[in-house]
Amino acid sequence: MQEAYKIKIPAFEGPLELLVDLIDKRKLAINDISLAKVTDDFIAYIKSIGNLPLAYTAHFIITAATLVLVKSKSLLPNFSLTQDEEGNINELKLRLEFYALFREGGEKLRKIFGRDLLFKRLYPKIAPVFVPDKSITVSGLTLALREAIKNIPIAEKIPETSIAKAITLEEMIENLTERIAKSMTLSFNQFSKKGGEKTKEERVFVIVGFLAILELVKQGIVLVRQESQFEDIHIERSDIVPSV
Repeated sequence: MQEAYKIKIPAFEGPLELLVDLIDKRKLAINDISLAKVTDDFIAYIKSIGNLPLAYTAHFIITAATLVLVKSKSLLPNFSLTQDEEGNINELKLRLEFYALFREGGEKLRKIFGRDLLFKRLYPKIAPVFVPDKSITVSGLTLALREAIKNIPIAEKIPETSIAKAITLEEMIENLTERIAKSMTLSFNQFSKKGGEKTKEERVFVIVGFLAILELVKQGIVLVRQESQFEDIHIERSDIVPSV
């Protein structure tokens, strides 16, 4: 089994820099496949950065949410995305391509201009001297400063919003373990169905539920089977499921 990728970079200025670095280290192109492969590494980095200002962390969280959609689509072929979600994914890929292009260009410029030229011209060191124009007066400078202060834009106050807590993967694993231990068999549709129209909360529930099943299969706690593609997934308890 291929060894899992380990994040070794201590800090990044933003989510685009982190994503491009993860994709470059895997030597992948920027597309849905590469984004799905680095999702876990990206989320692991967010958990490791500790307490940061909300405005700074929000950029990472928004990007992580888009990555989870990409990975869910790659794992669930029949998982449909809304037009806005498709737009967010395409926008992220476009921004990553632009960022990678500018970063590559910046690196080339640094190599060219970041060192002394072979035949550079030597200029004598002359101390700079400020010689104001005769038309510049103290009263004129004072008036210009007042006008500049008057025209400074007032910072717009952004209203505070509350973020509803979503179910965590750990909570979903515990919930699924308890239900499968009691009923022995369970279908994924039964487990993930919450009723009504598919809201964003229900879509998150489906995604986290599917990831919980993958984790329990990996641990050998449950077995899954699917009669054919796009059919319901049946979950069965294995011999090592703890009794409740």
